[in-house]
Amino acid sequence: MVDGNLPLLEKERPLRYLFLDLNAYFASVEQQENPELRGKPVGVCPVVAESGTIVAASYEAKKFGVRTGTLVGDAKRMCPDIILTKGNFPAYTAYHTRIVEVCNSILPVEAVCSIDEMRFRLLGEEMAPDRAVEIAKRIKSAIQENVGECMTCSVGIGPNSFLAKIGTEMQKPNGLVVLESKDLPHKLYTLKLTDLTGISRRTEIRLNAQGIFTVKDLCEASQNRIRNGFQSIIGERWWYLLQGFEVPMEKKEQQSLGHSHVLAPELRSDPGCREVLLRLLQKASARLRANDLWASQMSVYVTGKTKSWGTRIALPPTQDTVTMNEYFLIEWEKRDFAQPTQVGVTFYDLSKAEQVTPSLFDATQERSKFNDAVDRMNQKFGKNRVYLAAMENAKDSADEKIAFQKTELFREGLDDNEWGLDTFRGLFFDQGS
Repeated sequence: MVDGNLPLLEKERPLRYLFLDLNAYFASVEQQENPELRGKPVGVCPVVAESGTIVAASYEAKKFGVRTGTLVGDAKRMCPDIILTKGNFPAYTAYHTRIVEVCNSILPVEAVCSIDEMRFRLLGEEMAPDRAVEIAKRIKSAIQENVGECMTCSVGIGPNSFLAKIGTEMQKPNGLVVLESKDLPHKLYTLKLTDLTGISRRTEIRLNAQGIFTVKDLCEASQNRIRNGFQSIIGERWWYLLQGFEVPMEKKEQQSLGHSHVLAPELRSDPGCREVLLRLLQKASARLRANDLWASQMSVYVTGKTKSWGTRIALPPTQDTVTMNEYFLIEWEKRDFAQPTQVGVTFYDLSKAEQVTPSLFDATQERSKFNDAVDRMNQKFGKNRVYLAAMENAKDSADEKIAFQKTELFREGLDDNEWGLDTFRGLFFDQGS
């Protein structure tokens, strides 16, 4: 049975979308802010430690094979001259906001897909190839003129947003690729399966089992064969997407929320892990409350050099920090790890307040006013003005980090994660003014 959201075959598949992907975004911001880093290999990491990971690499570092996810120690061996810098996440959000403003002045941004990606809808005469290319060039120039010369981007233009995004991967850095319906699918044949957004190594193996080894094989396969390869209706959608048809995608609700943290050397101990985990619980539960979400499951883990540990905990629907701590400390008695380097907390089974039926035998509801009071105190007087005594030594750890899927930093209190430089005018300003 064909999914009702799939399109009818249409004769015309005009250029409907423009997709923008900022090149080596975090590293480019660092080079823009610090001229001495320009033209040099740069690696951005949450913590500058041998066991840490690179979250962004400049193109000068990528030439040596350094990529997102490369261990810091490995990056140093691959590129001895690499300059490592701790991520300046407030700056990345400030640049993101400015870039969106600049782009909106030329063409309305339809959707911000991540901190370094955004999508634009083309209408009317904008769908003509020459006009679409002109708009793309104006956006690229405007970003460099109004944000910074180091801020380059790759732009893809296509008949659907999927192909427009693929276009951004085909020419980097500073690329501009147009995929018209007449170019499909043969213009995609130079790509590997895993170059296509949504095909992981595991999915590639399943496609291989169906005799699909190349993008050419994928484009020539029947709908049924692709569907079997993906083991989902998603496969049938892919057939239409690769042909340039526009396929509405279902919007998914947030499934999880959490934080992880690479431990500083002085906290790589049993007590240090416990304190940082309690800190992460407070931080994540405050985010739950800020988003009016309740969690029914929680996972906690400790990554160790020689032995790791993790557990999944069922909760009564809650957003209460104390309740979470109580359940965590019970499970903590079963811990079994060695040489810890990283810890993390994630909440699952998230629901809005109106979807939650509170238990008559749980103190979560009674504590709601207490949680609200703590959150208000911190927002009024500053981060960690009120905190649990058990996390005294770790209260200043686990600063907010921004993943590529996020576009802003959560503020735990007054002045938290503020960027104190109006970088686009070069002026410092008084945050209290």
